[in-house]
Amino acid sequence: MTQERVRNHPAGRFFKKVGTEITSREYQDGEVIFRQEDAADAMFYIQRGNVKLTVVSGQGKKAVIGILSQGNFFGECCLTKQSLRISTATAIHRSTITRVAKEALARLICQQPAFAKLFMAHLLSRIRGGDENLLDQLFNDSERRLARILILLTSSGEESGSDETTLHISQGTLAEMTGTTRSRVSFFMNRFREKGFIHYNGGLQVNRSLLTFLHSDGTHTKAGSPRRGDSV
Repeated sequence: MTQERVRNHPAGRFFKKVGTEITSREYQDGEVIFRQEDAADAMFYIQRGNVKLTVVSGQGKKAVIGILSQGNFFGECCLTKQSLRISTATAIHRSTITRVAKEALARLICQQPAFAKLFMAHLLSRIRGGDENLLDQLFNDSERRLARILILLTSSGEESGSDETTLHISQGTLAEMTGTTRSRVSFFMNRFREKGFIHYNGGLQVNRSLLTFLHSDGTHTKAGSPRRGDSV
């Protein structure tokens, strides 16, 4: 991936100052970017695609704690004293990811006030997104959580202006993200298809009209509906 591709994104004009301490590469669907307990030595930026963050407990129980889209940073905890990753980051779909070394990131924050402001906005968005995800888990049923995840996964295609975005993702993966069974996801997806929110044509096509389902009653849908750049 060329440096020119990096410059075309919001953080690109800052990253181009870093030189050899920034690298970009393409990850395939399901490819691990870093694993839980790896050394935390860099931050990452999503140029294109989506990233799933998961944790595994000491008892082996796995949970999805974040779904990130184009324009999001992740791995920013490398700046803390925590030397090991607390989660595993995995690409969803084919994704282009930029890696910024810890030392270069620290210099950018100190020497580039505009970047520091951008980075602070990102951190606040992540905090807000975490709060929304907690509310989503507490108050929304699995059908609404699935709808929210589908919208989050398609958010990186908003620049195209199209009302539909095509996803290539299995129902098993969606079940893992939603916190329910594959059979329940299949049931909900059939209902979404009957209502015209989704259809299949060389992949899963999600219509933005699915947002109407999230706003259709008074249960936490306003706070839980994703906005551009939010994480969950």
